[in-house]
Amino acid sequence: MRIHHDLLGEVVLKDEPRRVVSLAPHATDSLFALGLGELLVGRSAFCHRPARVLSLPVLGSYTRAREELLADLAPDLVLLGTGVQRGLALSLKEKGFPVFLLPLPISPFGILENLELLAALLGVPERATPLVQTLSEGYLALKNRFNLRVYLEIDLGGPITVGRGSYIAAALRHLGLFPIFGEVPQAYFAPDLAEVPRRAPDLLIYEPKPWRSRPEDLAKGLMEKRGWRLPLVVTDGDELAHFGPMFFGFLEKLAERVAQTLGEG
Repeated sequence: MRIHHDLLGEVVLKDEPRRVVSLAPHATDSLFALGLGELLVGRSAFCHRPARVLSLPVLGSYTRAREELLADLAPDLVLLGTGVQRGLALSLKEKGFPVFLLPLPISPFGILENLELLAALLGVPERATPLVQTLSEGYLALKNRFNLRVYLEIDLGGPITVGRGSYIAAALRHLGLFPIFGEVPQAYFAPDLAEVPRRAPDLLIYEPKPWRSRPEDLAKGLMEKRGWRLPLVVTDGDELAHFGPMFFGFLEKLAERVAQTLGEG
């Protein structure tokens, strides 16, 4: 397949790649959602869902790759994401690896577009159609479920929240959960915590790092330390920050937890 990529330029790949390495969790998720998990021969250290990928060799992280092992695996396609992986993708392309970067979405519909793109790259565009339809229907059913101002905090080694141009902010707005920093002209940034109570959110949504033990106790401890008194919803970690097709299921789970916190479910 011959395709133009805004960053990589002209990319020429096998028409139907059958050995795929994913260095991005969202790409790994997409492969399995399309029923193509058997094509995966290597993964990144951060690809941990579904659990069966854990038996595959680890080829690198977001910014580094084990190039000798990658060459030994002889993949037909190496998948990465835009953003922090741009430099790695360009480096691997220069060394002759068949790389492709899936764009970072600015709305949940970008996740669906990536599914269509990946299915096309793999020669099975018809697989994306029913999946995209099902995910779209579930997402649209969440429209305007609430009407709340929310402060979202994601633990990425420190507090990160969302502003303009973030797929997370777009998804929250779709649910009627309006981020209190939504007008800030930056998609992801470290917030001024002193500003949070001044903006009077109705709800705090906290996303811990994956595998944190007792994350709700951790979130409550942070709130107490900061002197905040807000209704609290805690995700199970790496859910809103994950922009593969699993995101839609995580969003439905978030809506259920918000409803329970508000006494609606």
